[in-house]
Amino acid sequence: MNPVVSTRNLSKWYGNVLGLNDVTLDIEPGITGLLGPNGAGKSTFLKCITGQIKPNIGRALIRGEDVWNNYVLFSCVGVCPEQDAFFEELTGRQFLRYLLGLHHFTKREIEERAGKALEIVELSGDQDRVIRSYSRGMRQRIKVAQSIAHNPDIIILDEPLNGMDPLGRRKIIRLIKDYAKEGKTIIVSSHVLPEIESMTQRIILIHQGKIFAQGDIHYIRDLIDTHPHIISIKCSNPRLLASKFIEEAFVLKVHFDDSRNALLVETNNRDKLFGLLPVLISRHGIEVDEITSPDDNLQAVFDYLIGK
Repeated sequence: MNPVVSTRNLSKWYGNVLGLNDVTLDIEPGITGLLGPNGAGKSTFLKCITGQIKPNIGRALIRGEDVWNNYVLFSCVGVCPEQDAFFEELTGRQFLRYLLGLHHFTKREIEERAGKALEIVELSGDQDRVIRSYSRGMRQRIKVAQSIAHNPDIIILDEPLNGMDPLGRRKIIRLIKDYAKEGKTIIVSSHVLPEIESMTQRIILIHQGKIFAQGDIHYIRDLIDTHPHIISIKCSNPRLLASKFIEEAFVLKVHFDDSRNALLVETNNRDKLFGLLPVLISRHGIEVDEITSPDDNLQAVFDYLIGK
């Protein structure tokens, strides 16, 4: 399958700050997750491939054509930026009308497309409110609406789920997956691994401006599972539970968080730990209030990979 978006030796710097460093990759149709901690270079990469900024070195291409100053390509690309960029005194509908007018649609097409996009992101009831009065979640949804209103084949979403409530997140994730089924190319950036995991198996890891790894998301999960995990268990008797866990070979360390009445277990085998936990709490009458994994996040993976 031919790549839709490609970069070749792409580099971008801001004075002495390196934003991207020699990035070469190909992105095919479907959903690709761009993962990295804040400041990793995700937004710089997305701005380069959408022609918003010019790389210092290298090329960004869409369907084999250079993006920079290639205005013909812009009609097939939709962008949801991370930062808000609104005309605050316009209503949601006026804002979409204005942007659709830049694509030279007829008045009738503008009305139809604006109405459909607002309906898709469930803002029809608020389309005549000024954007200045929108909540953070609504502002995110109008940004998604602007990216899809002209029905582009390539959709670039930079941290689209920030500020959304759980229901809103699920709806946008479902929308993204539906567009992928239509054959569109979607690139979604996030610093939250589970968000991307809910959308796609295809990921790109970026760190300090370089592509650190790319491929199937199970590869990343394997990386997580090969280094010790910390599991936090908030329960009625953490010291009793600790005394039972410490007998197991797969438990490396136990710590106590007295402020939360919680037990922190360091393990090299989460499956065995979670298999034993129900047995122990049932056998000893321990009540569990909360189980979390404070290091099960993208930053922890990066820290592990780069040897921090």
